[in-house]
Amino acid sequence: MRIVIAAVGRIKSGPEFDLVEDYLGRARALGRNLGFSDVRLADVEAPKGLTGAVRQAREGELLLKSVPAGSRLIALDERGEAQDSAAFSKLLAKWRDEGASCAGALIGGADGLTAQVRERADKVLSFGRATFPHLLVRAMLAEQTYRAMTILSGHPYHRA
Repeated sequence: MRIVIAAVGRIKSGPEFDLVEDYLGRARALGRNLGFSDVRLADVEAPKGLTGAVRQAREGELLLKSVPAGSRLIALDERGEAQDSAAFSKLLAKWRDEGASCAGALIGGADGLTAQVRERADKVLSFGRATFPHLLVRAMLAEQTYRAMTILSGHPYHRA
C-alpha cells in the first residue's frame, strides 16, 4: 500500500522541507518490508484569485485529485478524533491488510477542509485543538507515519 500526504501549498527548501523529507525517507525505508511500497508528499498549488468558500472548495478538489482513485482517506481537521500513535499504526495496518492500494492523508489550506472532503474521508483525525502552521502539520504527519512503521516493525523508536 502506498501512503500519500497531500497538502495545500508548496513546501520550499529549508528546515521544514528537510524535516519532512527525513521522516518520509525513514518511513519509506522501514515501510518497504511491511507492505508499504511508497510514502510521499503531494503538494497542490493553492488557487490564486479565489477567496473564502470558493477557494476552500477548489483546494478540496485539488487534494482529492492528488491521491489515486479508490484511496482510503484521512482528513486532518481540528474537529477530528485525537488518536494515539498506536491507533494510527493499527489503522494503516488494517487498511493495508484489507488490500487498500493507497492511503491518502489530506491537509487543507488556511481555511481548512470543506464538509464534503471530511465526509468523503474514511477517518477524520486531529492533532489536537490548537492551531498549527501547515508546514508543521506536514512534519508532524510525516513523523507519525514513520512512528507507525516503527510500531508495526517492533523498532524501539516508539516507547509506549
